[in-house]
Amino acid sequence: MPILKILTIHNNEKTLRQKSEEIVIDKIISCEMQNFFKNLEKTMRASDGIGLAAPQVGRLIRVIAVNTLATSSSVNGDKIEIFINPKILKKSLLTSTMEEGCLSIPGIFGKVKRHRKILVEYLNKQGEKIRQKFDKMPARILQHEIDHLDGVLFIDRILK
Repeated sequence: MPILKILTIHNNEKTLRQKSEEIVIDKIISCEMQNFFKNLEKTMRASDGIGLAAPQVGRLIRVIAVNTLATSSSVNGDKIEIFINPKILKKSLLTSTMEEGCLSIPGIFGKVKRHRKILVEYLNKQGEKIRQKFDKMPARILQHEIDHLDGVLFIDRILK
């Protein structure tokens, strides 16, 4: 399985700023898409990332990979999940501010305020609809990666 090229803001800002398209269920279960999911996971691992969105590898589709075991201080194991057509249904009023970075914006870091808890609806790799609550670091990563699907970069949210 090839490792995909991660686009950076320096030479691909136009692509990174575009809104991604939803994927229909028939395509989710196709061999081509299943291979893409594997390659997205492999690319994220090889890049030491905790999240990666399809637009970051040049695919304008609503797919993200997230390590749901990541914490603010370390990665406690490896549980990479694929989220297809993710939607945030609920956000907590409580927020937290933390420094973020991005594989597509190398060398830049900044403090970003995000919701501490979220409820996300998405499809898994088998096309099954899931509703799941996330908090702390996984919630932050999901919000960051879902932003990518809407053409929003973390630098747009850095606190001034």
